[in-house]
Amino acid sequence: MKKLLFLSTVVLAIILASCNCNNSIKKPEVVKAKQIPLEDFFKNPEKSGYQISPNGDYYSYMSPYQNRMNVFIQKRGESQAIQITFETARDIAGYFWPNNNQIAYLKDSGGDENFKLFGVNIDGSNPIAYTDFEGVRTQIIDDLPDQPEFVIIGLNKRNPQAFDPYRLNLTTGEMEMLAENPGNIQGWLFDHDGKLRIATAIADGINQAILYRPTEADEWKTILTTNFKEGFSPQFFTFDNKKIIGTSNFGRDKSVVVTFDPETALETEVLYKNDDYDVDYVSYSHKRKVITAASYIGWKRERFFFDSIAQQRFNNIQKHLPGYEISISASNIDENIHIVRTYSDKSLGAYYIYDSDNNSIEKIVEVSPWLDENEMANQLPVSYNSRDGLKIHGYLTLPKGYDMENAKDLPVVINPHGGPWARDSWGFNPEIQFLANRGYAVLQMNFRGSTGYGRQFWEASFKKWGREMQDDITDGTKWLIEKGIADPEKIAIYGGSYGGYATLMGLVKEPELYAAGVDYVGVSNMFTFMQTIPPYWKPMMDMMFEMVGDPVKDSLMLREVSPVYQVDKIVAPLFIAQGANDPRVNKAESDQIVEAMKQKGVTVEYLVKDNEGHGFHNEENRFEFYRAMEAFLNKELNK
Repeated sequence: MKKLLFLSTVVLAIILASCNCNNSIKKPEVVKAKQIPLEDFFKNPEKSGYQISPNGDYYSYMSPYQNRMNVFIQKRGESQAIQITFETARDIAGYFWPNNNQIAYLKDSGGDENFKLFGVNIDGSNPIAYTDFEGVRTQIIDDLPDQPEFVIIGLNKRNPQAFDPYRLNLTTGEMEMLAENPGNIQGWLFDHDGKLRIATAIADGINQAILYRPTEADEWKTILTTNFKEGFSPQFFTFDNKKIIGTSNFGRDKSVVVTFDPETALETEVLYKNDDYDVDYVSYSHKRKVITAASYIGWKRERFFFDSIAQQRFNNIQKHLPGYEISISASNIDENIHIVRTYSDKSLGAYYIYDSDNNSIEKIVEVSPWLDENEMANQLPVSYNSRDGLKIHGYLTLPKGYDMENAKDLPVVINPHGGPWARDSWGFNPEIQFLANRGYAVLQMNFRGSTGYGRQFWEASFKKWGREMQDDITDGTKWLIEKGIADPEKIAIYGGSYGGYATLMGLVKEPELYAAGVDYVGVSNMFTFMQTIPPYWKPMMDMMFEMVGDPVKDSLMLREVSPVYQVDKIVAPLFIAQGANDPRVNKAESDQIVEAMKQKGVTVEYLVKDNEGHGFHNEENRFEFYRAMEAFLNKELNK
């Protein structure tokens, strides 16, 4: 699944020295970080993913068993834990406490993302496979905290393109379908009594619609239809189950927190807004029935508190843990025992148990004690202007010992994020720290289309893959050169998913700018990409056509921005990594570009893992990928 304090950079002293003839100022020595073993950045944490039982008596965590992340249970106050899952082929993808007696967890097979739901008692007994259906993906819709025997799940069992909601009995394994998805419903919302009352849908392939019913006995009624570019995103019902709290950018550029009346289909109150960023999250107290906080990401996560009790609790925790960002990752049902996670840009942090009744905190574990944060690099917020005048925000990580004053002529890795409708944010990133430890400066930029900056900035990316979106990346690279930070002969570009696509297009559009590229599960052919997306994306294809391009109407443009058709322009060496079971970016995307590059005679290295999907999750595969990438960059940037 970045908050308020920032660790300052180390101040390097300027040493004055004398020589025989005159006084001069020596250039400050750069105290470089010691080289840390690659495995230390990418191995599984010893313990992570802490959660707490509803009654607060136990906490749980994930820890490696035969190099795969499994679930362990430990009673508070005791030193021994019990392992309750024993998966050896694949890490568990996620888990939760549906009640005091069980753990429910999800896992897929070989990265196919067809997650199945399993359950097991907290003593390890009675393991059960709830949704062991071939080729079916399970979603968790609502854990129903007031109904400990039930959860609401979504399954695309009846129709691969649509998820139907089911009420699952965790004791018997019986499932009851609550509604049949006609094919366009993308989300379901339950009230505080566990009744299905709201659905969000794609209408006519491109508009968004909200469906409502006063009770489960009533017929669904469409109450609001908007263009997909704006609208209301419901998050939870008010505590009388009459209105809805959510975020809205309807008629405005930035998303704000509002109260929405489903009977009139009107916003009734703006609860919180920020002039610069989309507000993306609202939380509430299940016990006290009050809205507690809203949050957004600027260059870090920021919060606005509605509730003085929640604010005081957060402030108390910060006083216990100065110098770190904090998040409350889990709480018991009485909301007096909390799992707290710390982190920073230089540390994966630690887990704590906080007792709000007596304002006491107890450290559970360091997430990665083998990494010394004093050897890590600072992630600095930066911004620059695109060639057409947009302000692009990003993060620059310089190797330890360097700052914006003394960083000159460094080898650089440009690292565009995936999505593309996502964003980079501040916090510990093992890839970035690994590259910085190897002496590279790393630039991450939130190019146009990155989320959180408002509707106008998002829409500026429509049909701009490989065009203005790519120019934003290029402009960031040239900004680093102009600043004197980058050695123009030693710049590589690396990214995953859309970032992999941007890597390929960077080599196409700027063949002299980059000395090397690393494409990790990236798109190479816009036509085949559109043809092989997962079936549950099909209802959104008209939106994809408007945001990315229509393979028929925009065929000339899509061919122009498909790297596979532009390999004659690539001169820089390329390293490609791909999971054979990737459901989002099919293996054929990498196969095509590799074959085209080989025919052209351009250096290309290709790593395929048969037991991976969209990104490498198994520990040994991560090691292999980053080891190969390190060798490739070292060879190509240090000639």
